[in-house]
Amino acid sequence: MRDFRPSLKCLALVTLGFMSGAAWANTGTVAQLSGTLSVIKADGSVRILSQKSEVVGGDTVNTQKDSYAQIKFSDGGTITLKPNTSVKIQQFRFKQEEPEKDSFVFGLVKGGLRAVTGLVGKRGDEDAYSLGTATATIGIRGTSYGADDCLTTPCPKPNSSDNLDPAVYVNVTDGEIVATNNAGTQSFLAGQFGAISDRNSRPRFLSTDPGLQFTPPATFIQSIMTGAAVNAGKSQECVVRR
Repeated sequence: MRDFRPSLKCLALVTLGFMSGAAWANTGTVAQLSGTLSVIKADGSVRILSQKSEVVGGDTVNTQKDSYAQIKFSDGGTITLKPNTSVKIQQFRFKQEEPEKDSFVFGLVKGGLRAVTGLVGKRGDEDAYSLGTATATIGIRGTSYGADDCLTTPCPKPNSSDNLDPAVYVNVTDGEIVATNNAGTQSFLAGQFGAISDRNSRPRFLSTDPGLQFTPPATFIQSIMTGAAVNAGKSQECVVRR
């Protein structure tokens, strides 16, 4: 990931109070942040985000080394990104009174995330919420889950000098996920772990936890619990000048 810091010009962005609720319906907001979070917009421009920055369909968000970020969407769902993670928000559409039009489609480009679904994925079309990965498409059935891409970037095996086998690893804390690829479909329930080696290998169960859980720094956890954070009350973004 390119280091953006030398070429930044910071712009203070003020939330416009007169914007309608409908205008905000298809957005996510950076709720918590520790470290550096950048976004590549659909037009190719790059920004460094802060707490309260907006994320919309077409954005690719990226955490850098030792950085953690949590994005909260207007339906109540959240995704928490590990360091060195890239996620493409392909489409997010939510309108309280029109559940049949819900849609949340995003892709894990690299790294790992933990997510809690909001109303999208709990109402209307059960296929409205999906996560694309390098080896399978993950359908969500109202849940808390995690996904880690250990194909693009090797993942260390806990208490070992070796790495985990290359695969996309999934885990479920609550509810159910359904992994589908060219080889078939497999459901994973709360407390279960799985791995998908490639698009032509059937998703498989793991007998033990592969050890990919992560613990953000204490300041990140404390800000989630208390609602306090740096830059609370404003959004300050840095636009990368090339």
